[in-house]
Formats: sequence, structure tokens, C-alpha cells
Amino acid sequence: MVFLIIGVIAGGLLLLFLNARTQGIEGMVQGDWIQFYAKGKDAGFSFKELELLRRLAINSQLEDPTALFWSQQQLDRCIKQMVKLSRETGEDKDQGTQEFLSRLYDYRKKIELEKPKALYGITDTRQLLEEQRVRVLLTGTGVFSSYIIKNTKDYITIARPAGANLPQSFHWKGTHISIYFWRNEDAGYVFDTDVIDEVYSKGFEALQINHSTSVFRTQKRKSVRIKTSIPAYLYLLHDESSVEIETKPGLKCVVEDLSDGGCALVIGGKTAPGLKVKVQFELGGDPLIMCGTVRSADYKEAENKSLLHIEADELTLETRNHILAEVFGMTGGDESLPFRIADEQAEKMENEFAAMDGDNGGEKREEPAVMDISEEFPNLV
Repeated sequence: MVFLIIGVIAGGLLLLFLNARTQGIEGMVQGDWIQFYAKGKDAGFSFKELELLRRLAINSQLEDPTALFWSQQQLDRCIKQMVKLSRETGEDKDQGTQEFLSRLYDYRKKIELEKPKALYGITDTRQLLEEQRVRVLLTGTGVFSSYIIKNTKDYITIARPAGANLPQSFHWKGTHISIYFWRNEDAGYVFDTDVIDEVYSKGFEALQINHSTSVFRTQKRKSVRIKTSIPAYLYLLHDESSVEIETKPGLKCVVEDLSDGGCALVIGGKTAPGLKVKVQFELGGDPLIMCGTVRSADYKEAENKSLLHIEADELTLETRNHILAEVFGMTGGDESLPFRIADEQAEKMENEFAAMDGDNGGEKREEPAVMDISEEFPNLV
């Protein structure tokens, strides 16, 4: 039995060897293709997937096909070629095609997340940037929102933490607090510190807190995000399995960043975390649905707007691939238009968002209108 298994494996390798010899890229020798399959197996691809990758490498005219297993640029060329060919042939709706694309996107994400900038962390609070949003934990009282106003060599100045459980007369000076924050394109962090004093900074009530050289990384990022400005509709999710396209306009909002793990969007008014919602938007002419949970809501009182961070439920394979195609730039840069549901409402939204990308003659761009969540869902604020 052992000799039979060895014989089958040897035969398979021989067929791959001969196939590579007869169909290889001009200038590639047999050893190069054997290395290609060996590298591909180390990367976790099956022989069937590697055969498809080999054909993509040939169609993409890669000088060194093995480079696609470590080069972001070369892998991108192959994925773009596959996206283009599958759309031209209509195979983009095929389940097998979507599954293979998903495998390629997973590997592409792995390369992105392992780039040096993603592995590099911080250990000292002096490395923090102004306007970094933070969460302030006061033991026995609660968790409150804030952001960094100023960071000097001697101390950090943060906006006076805000929250429903905190009396306005509360005195922060001398208290021991924990600071949590998410560093963009990196990870989550936490450190402990003490409040030096309560002050005014740039016209706002603020706290001066001590620096710390004991900053601990708590969570690595799992998704690659891109900044966007996509008009969308927001709906309360009453049925968690609801992935159907809504036929009526919802609450207008703007998706500001997007990944296969969730999104951040701006909406008028104020709300609380924990809501189950559905976000409906358009990418490349196709309507997409993302259901999920509001994990945090940062309210800006001066603008009466909230930034909602939404953790997505499991996406359909096609939706996930569509989002990752946008994230990794596989779509050719097609601009998205507002989701078209009711023609009259869509036309109105399109006019509101047109100023974002149009030439305003040097004037300040107008922000797209968002509907106030307190008007639409008064019982949730």
C-alpha cells in the first residue's frame, strides 16, 4: 500500500513536470516550474489551484511566476487578469470561480498584513498622533470616549471624556485610568496612566495625563481597510438572516472606510452601540448588503453627527469578493454611484453627493447630507 501511494505521488509529479515542460513560459526551465509548484504547496494551494495559477501567470506574462507567492504586485496582476477574464466570459457568477477568487484574496490579505508596516508596533505613548481616538476606562464608573488634542514630550492632552454615566462635576485630577485605542493600519493597544490636571486646551475642556513606556498590544488587525466616501442606506435589522435588497430608501449615511470585516459610516444624530443594522450600498454598479452590529458610536456634538463602527456578520462569498476587489484595487477604479432604489430618491442623493468629486472652483466641498438617526429612530437615542 505504501509503495502504491508513493507511486501515485511520483506519477503526479511527473505529469506536472511534463506539463510544465510543454506549456511553460518562454525562457523558463523545468526546474523553475517545479519550484513554482513547490512554493505554491508551501503557500497552501492545491494542485488544481496551482494549475489555474500557472495559467494566470502565463496569461499575465509574468517573467517569474514564482514571484506571485511573495510579491504583492505580481499577485495583483494575476488576480486582475482573473477578474477581467471571468467577467468577460460570464464565469464571475460561477461558485467555483468565486471560491478560487476568495482563496486568492485571502492570500493577498496575508501578504498585506505581513508587510513590515503592519508588524511594526509602538511601545511609548510619545509616538501617538494628535486626533487619535481613545477609550478611557475609569474603574467602577465606566468607559468613556475621548481623543488626543496635543502630545508633547512631558504629557498628553486629551479631550475631557464624555459619557452618560459621568457627572459633569466629576473631578479627574489625580485619578488612575486605563487608555484603550486602535492604531490605524496596526492593532489595538492599552496603557495605564494618571491624570495630572484638568485644563482648557484649544478652547476645549481637557485632561493632561502622564506618558507611559508600557504600551501593550492587545489585538492585531485582521482585515485590510480602505478609505471611501460611498453614499449608503442604513436599516435596523429585525431579521438577522435578512440579506435581501431593500426596495425602500433607508437612513442616509456615508461609508467612510470599508473592509470584509465591517465598515465605518457617518450618520446624523446620536445613537448607542449594540444595534443590529443593515448597510446597503453600491460598488462597481452592483448593490451590496452588509449586516452587522454597531460596536462603537463616536458622537460629535458640534456637528450633530456620529461615526459608527460596524462589525460585519458573515458575508456571502460574492459580496466578500466584491468588497476585497475594491479594497485591493482590482476593479479598475470605477467610481460608485448612489444605490438606486427609488429613482426620485436616488437622483436626489446623487446630486447631494456630486459635490464630493466635482470641481468646485477651489471652494470648500460640501459634505453629503445625512439623515438624522434621532428623527428616524427616536426610541434608540
